[in-house]
Amino acid sequence: MIRILWVEDNQFGGMLPRLLKRKGFEVVRALDGGQAVEMASSEKPDLILMDMSLPVKDGETAIAEIKASETTLHIPIIALTAQAMSSDKQKALKADDVETKPIEFPRLFGKINRLLSIEPSVPPQ
Repeated sequence: MIRILWVEDNQFGGMLPRLLKRKGFEVVRALDGGQAVEMASSEKPDLILMDMSLPVKDGETAIAEIKASETTLHIPIIALTAQAMSSDKQKALKADDVETKPIEFPRLFGKINRLLSIEPSVPPQ
């Protein structure tokens, strides 16, 4: 099963984890950037969805640390940002892709499929 590390400090979380699970992904969650860095190593996710506005370490710092480690640099990261400003997208440059909030789920799932080389019509294993 494909494991996604979802990094979001909002306690309610919204629809995203439920939709990911319905698509057949296993979802593990980190509540801040510090946990994200630790869990990238311990949980060995196939992909990370990283909110950019986080406590402890912001998304930009967490992404930089994950991409700087030999054990986690290969993990694709999609930065999630509520800010569509170019300066905010600039902060997410070390991520493999960026998705703005509110999330357009079909577009996000297309990015996930592309980064994980999943054919859209084939459910994840």
